[in-house]
Amino acid sequence: MNILVAVKRVVDANVRVRVKSDGSGVELANARMSMNPFDEIAVEAAVRLKEAGIASEVVAVSCGAIACQETLRTALAMGADRAILVETEAELQPLAVAKLLKAVADREAPRLAILGKQATDDDANQVGQMLAALMGRPQATFASKIEIVQGVALVTREVDEGTETLSVPLPAVVTADLRLNEPRYATLPNLMKAKKKPMEIVKPADLGVDAAPRLKTLRVAEPPKRPAGIRVDDVAELVAKLRDAKVIA
Repeated sequence: MNILVAVKRVVDANVRVRVKSDGSGVELANARMSMNPFDEIAVEAAVRLKEAGIASEVVAVSCGAIACQETLRTALAMGADRAILVETEAELQPLAVAKLLKAVADREAPRLAILGKQATDDDANQVGQMLAALMGRPQATFASKIEIVQGVALVTREVDEGTETLSVPLPAVVTADLRLNEPRYATLPNLMKAKKKPMEIVKPADLGVDAAPRLKTLRVAEPPKRPAGIRVDDVAELVAKLRDAKVIA
């Protein structure tokens, strides 16, 4: 069974992003970039399936600028076998990414596609669902556990009442939630070995995909600043403060 894993290059989660002065977006110049944390979990899930003898090959795919090679090398260092970069300098929106991944999947014919449930830069939470629809494959989102049993993916996910387990016939698309696993650290020796693993670079035109954006960002603004908190000495004072603020009667 071969697995396709999508990885996105985003601003590192530890970086405090700043909105551009003209409100056109966030400042990315000189910002530290890394793999989307949910995608790291997806890569780890795929590699564990390979180590368990369930998967035969893990292919990491990224869409974006040439700098995404660095993100793909990290996926290779984590255990992916080879990588594909769909290189473009154009602004990529969720539908375009889903179409590009679908075109790659048509070539690779994966039995399982694993994606992070969302990217930390746009929080769109759309690509996995769009990819499943475009491929005409069943999907299971927000996976906290994945088991492959006799050609079927058993995917456990958290719901309001607790957890539920879905049975999804393969081939399928699964998106990863935080609780699925703890990604391994890409060690320096493995990063060096990853340089020798194959990486293919293609263009959207090579895949016959129009990646032009369909949405226009009108304005990006900082969230409103939170007012300073108040320390109280006991419950009675807390209740009085809440009544003064008309939070309780």
